[in-house]
Amino acid sequence: MEIPVACVQCGAEYPSDAIPYRCLQCGGIYDWVGVFPYHSQRHEQAADTMWQYQKSFNLPAGMHPITLGEGKTPLLADTVGGQKIFYKLEYLNPTGSYKDRASSVLVSFLHTRGVTSAVEDSSGNAGASFAAYAARAGMHARVFIPESASGPKRRQIEIYGAELVTVSGSRSAAAGAVAREAGLGAIYASHAYLPFGMAGIATIAYEVFEQLGRAPGTVIAPVGHASLVLGILRGFKALQAAGLIDQIPAMVAVQAAACAPVWAEFHKKPLPVTELPTLAEGVKVLRPVRAAALLKELEQGRDQVLAFDDSQIMTARSELSWRGIDIEPTSALVWCALTKFDQKLPEPIVLVLTGSGLKYEGNQ
Repeated sequence: MEIPVACVQCGAEYPSDAIPYRCLQCGGIYDWVGVFPYHSQRHEQAADTMWQYQKSFNLPAGMHPITLGEGKTPLLADTVGGQKIFYKLEYLNPTGSYKDRASSVLVSFLHTRGVTSAVEDSSGNAGASFAAYAARAGMHARVFIPESASGPKRRQIEIYGAELVTVSGSRSAAAGAVAREAGLGAIYASHAYLPFGMAGIATIAYEVFEQLGRAPGTVIAPVGHASLVLGILRGFKALQAAGLIDQIPAMVAVQAAACAPVWAEFHKKPLPVTELPTLAEGVKVLRPVRAAALLKELEQGRDQVLAFDDSQIMTARSELSWRGIDIEPTSALVWCALTKFDQKLPEPIVLVLTGSGLKYEGNQ
């Protein structure tokens, strides 16, 4: 690997002979050390997927990618209130969400370690994505979901042949259940704790740069565990380190008001953070694994963290649908930020539309 993965607390490097989801030495969180290496190599097999950036993923040379054709999503132009904006259509990935970028790299990594069975927890999109890529790799998957997860996502997980485990209670309860399985020896293919998939998420930044021919002024994206915004930010930092862009775009991270721990910490709110019901289930994460790392990167006065309630989210979803774009409520958070935020954002503005409206129960 060109840059190591190590514990953020004690510095112990990720082991080469095990697949822990937390540090074996101190129980800390693993993360990449240093800036991602940016490599773009166009070749026939990867020309239409994110795997043209394979050398940026720090996977063993000569490995066989586990891919379903993810990446290379369109960047659609629009003008809103006199502002030049672009929609990054991540809901057009193979399973209908941006999670496929992370799953492809993560499952490829697990495949190189000889994993044949693994567990994961999810509110739906990550579980569906992991189930699909596990099936592609011939890997048995058990996916733990909260009982509140939408029906279409449940069915999608089962369609790929994964074993679905429904957990009573909150999203946090599902995370606790799968952690107990990991404690009993199961390989926990966590999209939150394992950092490997972030190298795939960084390709959103690479593609936006290539599609625009420059760095955008602002990127707006939902934040749950914070891997999405952090991965995009690190992708732009890789481009800057490679000398391809001068400035990192301003980042706007958006949460649901019903569960907004990153918003609360960014704005130093003393109020207790809740895990109330919300239609934006994809970002309903009470204790985001990557929140601390993201908050270290965000600049007060330049970057923003915003939160909106369900009525604003559903109004935003409707407004986007009238523009021909059908996304799930979680994705509509970015439209809230664009249309409700009263500060001028640097242009052009890129809205990352993370998940398909076909996954939303209300569409059924």
